[in-house]
Amino acid sequence: MVKIVIENLAQKELLEVDPSKSLLEVVQDHFIDWMHACGGKGRCTTCKMIVVEGLSQLSRLTSAEIRYRDLGQLAENERMACQARVLGSCRIRIPEESKMPHMEYTF
Repeated sequence: MVKIVIENLAQKELLEVDPSKSLLEVVQDHFIDWMHACGGKGRCTTCKMIVVEGLSQLSRLTSAEIRYRDLGQLAENERMACQARVLGSCRIRIPEESKMPHMEYTF
């Protein structure tokens, strides 16, 4: 069973993840608000996430992610939620700059 744990949302666990969907689509399917200023089209980095564990369990980097890495806007342990597909279990965290004001984060 594939499991996503969002550490700073009180260790929220998402189970039975559809690998054909982006992580952004998965969290939205679970009624979790997630910043995505460009509408999930890979044109910004507001949906980025920090991958704490399981980086190899995500799909390969997309051309959009490679472009933002080359510009220094996406670190080695960060991925864009609108681009990454979850292939296996992972632990992620929402970076400070991507937190939404109406959500309650545990850190």
